[in-house]
Amino acid sequence: MHNVPLRASVLAVVASLATGCDDDSASPSFDSSPIALRSAPVPPIGQEVAVPVHLEDGEEQEVSVLELVAHGARLFNANWTSQEGAGRPLTDGTGGPLSDPSSPLVFPHNFNRVSGPDANSCAGCHNLPRSGGGGDNVGNVFVLANRFDFATFDPTDLIGVRGGVDELGNPVTLQSIANERNTLGMFGSGYIEMLARQITEDLQAIRDDLDPGDSSVLVSKGITYGTLSRNLDGSWDTTAVEGLRPDALASSGPADPPSLIIAPFHQAGAVVSLRQFSVNAFNQHHGIQATERFGQGTDPDGDGFTDEMTVADVTAVSIWQATLPVPGQVIPDDDVIEAAIVHGEELFADLGCSDCHVPALPLDAGAWSFVEPNPFNPPGNLQPGDADPVVVDLNDDDLPPPRLDEEDGVVWVPAFTDLKLHDITSGPGSPDREPLDMQFPAGSPEFFAGNSHFLTRKLWGVANEPPYFHHGKHTTLRQAVLAHSGEALASRQDFEALDDYGRDCVIEFLKSLQVLPAGTKWREVDEDGHKKPKHWRNAYLD
Repeated sequence: MHNVPLRASVLAVVASLATGCDDDSASPSFDSSPIALRSAPVPPIGQEVAVPVHLEDGEEQEVSVLELVAHGARLFNANWTSQEGAGRPLTDGTGGPLSDPSSPLVFPHNFNRVSGPDANSCAGCHNLPRSGGGGDNVGNVFVLANRFDFATFDPTDLIGVRGGVDELGNPVTLQSIANERNTLGMFGSGYIEMLARQITEDLQAIRDDLDPGDSSVLVSKGITYGTLSRNLDGSWDTTAVEGLRPDALASSGPADPPSLIIAPFHQAGAVVSLRQFSVNAFNQHHGIQATERFGQGTDPDGDGFTDEMTVADVTAVSIWQATLPVPGQVIPDDDVIEAAIVHGEELFADLGCSDCHVPALPLDAGAWSFVEPNPFNPPGNLQPGDADPVVVDLNDDDLPPPRLDEEDGVVWVPAFTDLKLHDITSGPGSPDREPLDMQFPAGSPEFFAGNSHFLTRKLWGVANEPPYFHHGKHTTLRQAVLAHSGEALASRQDFEALDDYGRDCVIEFLKSLQVLPAGTKWREVDEDGHKKPKHWRNAYLD
């Protein structure tokens, strides 16, 4: 057994991070390119590793925020190799042992497009319009197929979740083994996580004020999450709560209140934090295992490497994602298009689209300071008290632009979401339903009942992160709009009832919501990246 090679201290090399500095005193500039190290230790002759330098635990407290961000970018863009722990010969993508340890995931079974490992790099899928963004259909993820050792679809292989049959012994197909999902972008995600934390705190405060026999509406930031009640015996009644995942509503009795934790990541709202998202993904997709979940000095996947990703590494890659620029709008300097965007935005609200795709949500009480770790992290992810917190001001001008602005103690986050789960499918048999429900234990009846509830898509940046919808099977925004049913049926029908110009204006508005080119300082720009005049809309408002 041996540690990842060249476990050098980042402190010895971060001062020379090649991030575009003109001189030693200049602040690093950031783009989507992998971060290089001028002074990184030279690997031994013939060695092939993507990350020769790792942060040792505690060093995340000693390097600057910009150096931490640079290291996180390096980890996100790294093309991991088998010489540093890539691959997981003896574990599946959930982190558990293989169903059949006698058939380890070594060549030619070291990669599997469906059950994983399925990628060398995070940026291999998150790359539209650049690293950290969404992904083409080719980057779709087969969520929950990671519980299989090596997907073969061989119905004669009768060992459960080895390759061809599920937990019940039923043969699987590409359509039933997993939920196919499009890769979403991470731009602005630090603000999203902090919104989720504040909403959770608000809902829990309402919960904690309830006495037996009482009920209260759960409201935060103008969003209603239904009604929480307590029975006379003190037990909790969540039947009227809406928009939250089942785990957030679970209670075993009066002394065990529902957590009401908002999970803002995954298209079905199943992941609480960027940290949890990252630890999951590094193991599933790359076979890189984080010590905070798998332990220090351990090698549960049997690849001969220990401590493949330190706590400090995970903090760095989480901070990098949290500090990615926020998306904005591209409004071409064309009177016809400008007018269409303004009219389309008005129609978007009139149609009721903004009831769920809420244009902006407020962060207050200084919550634009992103703190690692998230206090609501589930077990297996760093907990408060396990390490000193790392705090980053998401509005810091030294971070890659554009940033959001504080005004009167509030930062408005224009993400176009309510962070709630909604059923937007047409019911049983809908092609938009998923065959499996990730909110329930694998193999349970609820798991196989399928899923129709999805987190309201964050629309900032949507236009240049195609394809669309949770499954990524729509190539146009118009197709995605027309696919809305269930709770969104009335809005879709009203959209269909518009004249051609009205429908085109809504699409033109959505087309303007983009991840902006690297280095763009302003959130509203023209087609050449120039700042739009502050009051450009006024000429077109009714």
